[in-house]
Amino acid sequence: MRNWARRRSTAQGLAKRAAIVLACADGLSNTAVAARLETDRKTVRRWRTRFLAERLDGLSDEPRPGVPRTITDAQVEEVVVRTLEAVPEGGTHWSKREMARQVGISPTSVYRIWQAFGLQPHRTETFKISPDPLLLEKIRDVVGLYLAPPANAVVFSVDEKPQIQALERTAPVLPMLPGVPERRSFDYIRHGTTDLFAALDIATGKVIGKVSARHAAEDFRDFLDLLDHEVEPGLTVHVICDNLSAHKAPVVHKWLVAHPRFALHFTPTYSSWINQVERWFAELQRRCLERGVFCSVDALQAALQKWIEVWNEQARPFRWTKTADQIIDRICRYCDRISGPAH
Repeated sequence: MRNWARRRSTAQGLAKRAAIVLACADGLSNTAVAARLETDRKTVRRWRTRFLAERLDGLSDEPRPGVPRTITDAQVEEVVVRTLEAVPEGGTHWSKREMARQVGISPTSVYRIWQAFGLQPHRTETFKISPDPLLLEKIRDVVGLYLAPPANAVVFSVDEKPQIQALERTAPVLPMLPGVPERRSFDYIRHGTTDLFAALDIATGKVIGKVSARHAAEDFRDFLDLLDHEVEPGLTVHVICDNLSAHKAPVVHKWLVAHPRFALHFTPTYSSWINQVERWFAELQRRCLERGVFCSVDALQAALQKWIEVWNEQARPFRWTKTADQIIDRICRYCDRISGPAH
C-alpha cells in the first residue's frame, strides 16, 4: 500500500485512498486525517470503512453503471474496411451519414470510429515527386547554403511573384465592430497587374524587391544588377532560384560571365517548397495583398514597396531545420509508400 501512495504511475484516486488508510493506521481521527490530507471528513470515513470491510479490494473503483455497448466489433471493422477499401455508389468518398446507412449505426458512432482510427475521408492532399535527374545534388546544394553559408558571401533566395492583381471592391469595406468582423463585397474591379522580384537574405531576413511590368529574362538581368549594386563589393553572391526559362536565358548567362562573383543555384523542378523566399511571399499575401484594396496599379506598387520597407525594419530570418539527408530519407519513404501494391 505504501508503494501505491508513493509510485508516480499509480492513479491519483487510488494513491489518495491509500494515503488515507495509511494515515488512519497511525491512530489519527477522521477529522485529523482530513486536515492533514486536505480532504473531506466524509471521504476519510468512507474509505476507512471500506478498507476495514474489504481490505485492499475495497480501495478499487466499483463497476460504474451505464448503457451496455451496442456496436459490435464486426460493425467497427466494417466501417474501417469500407472507409479504406470502398467508395459509396456514385460518389468519391464517404460521409458519416452515408456510412451510417450502410452499416446500420448512427452517424455519431461512425464519427467516433473514424476518430479512433485516425480516418478523415473528407480530407485530401496533393503531392508531386520531382522528376529532376539531379534531385539529390540540388537538395544538398541548396540546403547546404541554408545550414552552412560560405564565409565572405551573401546568400539570396530569389523568385518572382507574377500577375499580382490590383483589385478594388465595388463597395467600401465595412470596418470591424464588436462582435462583427470586417466585411467587404465579393465582387471587384480589376485595374491591372504587376510583377514583383524579391531577394530574401537568408542571414538577416531582409528583402530587396523590385516591381516590374513583366518577368522576362531582361527583367531578371536588371534585378541581378540591382542586387550587384546593393551588395558590398568583395562579397560573393549566391542566388537560389527556380528553373524558370528566364533564369537560364543567354542574356543572363552573358551577365553572369561579366559578374563572376555571382553564382546561381537552381532548386529541383516542382520543388518551390525548398526556396525560402516562398515563405516570405506567403506573409506578403496574408498581411498585405489578401485584404488590400487597390484603385490602380500605382497604388498596388506603392503598397508593395511600403510592405518591404516595413518588413525590413523588423526583419528576421526564417530558420531552416531539416538537413539534406533528412529530406532525402523522407522522400524515399514516401516513394516506397506510394509504390506499394495498394497504389
